[in-house]
Amino acid sequence: MTSGGAGGTSGDRRLWLWPWLAVIAIGLVNLFVNATSGILEARSDGHTINTAIPFILEATSYILWIGLAPLIGLAIRRVPPRGGHYARFALFHAVMTVVISLIHVGGMVLLRNLWFGAMGVRYDFFGDGVLLGFVYEWRKDVLSYALVAATYWAFERFAVSPPIIPQDASRIELREGNTTVFLAARDILYVESAGNYVAFHTQQREHLVRGTLAAWEARLGGQGFVRVHRSRLVNRARIGALKPRASGDVDITLDDDRVITGSRRYREAFATSP
Repeated sequence: MTSGGAGGTSGDRRLWLWPWLAVIAIGLVNLFVNATSGILEARSDGHTINTAIPFILEATSYILWIGLAPLIGLAIRRVPPRGGHYARFALFHAVMTVVISLIHVGGMVLLRNLWFGAMGVRYDFFGDGVLLGFVYEWRKDVLSYALVAATYWAFERFAVSPPIIPQDASRIELREGNTTVFLAARDILYVESAGNYVAFHTQQREHLVRGTLAAWEARLGGQGFVRVHRSRLVNRARIGALKPRASGDVDITLDDDRVITGSRRYREAFATSP
């Protein structure tokens, strides 16, 4: 889709533009506060300081973070804090902090050397050793990475366009990243929550889209889908058999022989034949 609608490409671009603009604005405030704080602290200690230097130090770091922000946004989109995958999430982003910090420190030092060199000022970032200098910066970069990642995640999590269902209800439109998929309601076996995503299960594959199960329940209720678990909806037309458990829960056998669990809490809602 290429229209400017909620599910279109331009809508997706807005989800990338707004968090980037937020990072730019937050970074500018941070640049000004840190630079002026450095100037005031130096003067309070009785030191004479070129007021341009703190701003140059902060600006070179700021420029790199603005350039790296979309990469961090892509990382949090690819590996979000999804339920059940927190170990993978933590490991992936721990590695990403090192990669981002290497780029940030390397680019920042290069810009500072060029800038200060043009001013005739000597700059030696690694005076205490390369490893110590990097570790010192990496500790701060972890916090900056987390802030940028949280900004992108929050915009995408809370500014997600609602799922679209054509008025004739003949097809259900799903957005998987940059791909639009159309499914007939009869082809969907069940739908379940997966952290910040909703998974649509068909006989062929699983389709993972951003959204909430509650939102999809409201849209699919009129098409024969019923909640059978706090994290699962089932297409009643695809139920083959129900087998109660001693606990009160129910084993639901679908018409492709797949078995899923229904909670006793929702048993009355789906126990009656369609």
